[in-house]
Amino acid sequence: MNEFVSANGAKIPRVGLGTWPLAGAEAVDLISHALSIGYRQLDTAARYANEVEVGQAIRASSVPRGELFVTTKVWPTELAAAAFRKSVEDSLSRLSLDYVDLLLIHWPNPAIPMEEYIGALNAAASDGLARHVGVSNFPPQLFEQAVALSRQPLVANEVERHPYLHQPKIYDACRKAGAALIAYSPFARGRLLFSEPAIVEAAAAHRVTPGQVVLRWNIQSEGVVVVPRTMNRERMVENLAVTRFELSAAEMKAIDHLAERNLRVVNFEFVSSWD
Repeated sequence: MNEFVSANGAKIPRVGLGTWPLAGAEAVDLISHALSIGYRQLDTAARYANEVEVGQAIRASSVPRGELFVTTKVWPTELAAAAFRKSVEDSLSRLSLDYVDLLLIHWPNPAIPMEEYIGALNAAASDGLARHVGVSNFPPQLFEQAVALSRQPLVANEVERHPYLHQPKIYDACRKAGAALIAYSPFARGRLLFSEPAIVEAAAAHRVTPGQVVLRWNIQSEGVVVVPRTMNRERMVENLAVTRFELSAAEMKAIDHLAERNLRVVNFEFVSSWD
């Protein structure tokens, strides 16, 4: 399986490292280790308060900058044009980078006109502060509006996605726009998912872990990228290995049935409706 997703000109590693809520020396150590074993996508945000640590890990590694795909995000309270620009510049300063590979709007903000913050997003790309742009946590209708307003093609919508929450409308909107769906919280932040019979049986059949099955289920859908966070070095290796096996159609279908739970673990008042 191709280890990258191509989306509107961006080449995004299928498996990245989510960095929330890593912090301090432990974050630098873990991220440095991830880079040393082959991770090339790092997902951070101003809100995570760990951009300094991400930057330190990048500088400590021997990986050429051109091989990395670094994502950061602008928090919804900073979406007015002037504040937006300052947020991006501050993020780059903390990261000690000249640009990020992907700049996302972290959540929409109904109090600020979308035209204003999509314009600010585009300006950041035009001025070389970001190679690619996109959004995060945008429901289908808002995502379609953002696509229509943006001069630059949006390369991703980063949202919660796991077997309990398929996000089919967002997925379809991303496919229509040629954008990737970047799945965060792919494990639904709990062990309940790992005990589901459909997951356990697939793991046994492929001699992999339940976590690997969950990640594989995600990336087996065209255009989906995952950014799991782990503090376990063995699991870092396991997560990267999910491109090396394939679930059968029957296994995918059995896991798909878990969507009946419709369990969302991340939500904010910024989004009044997801559909």
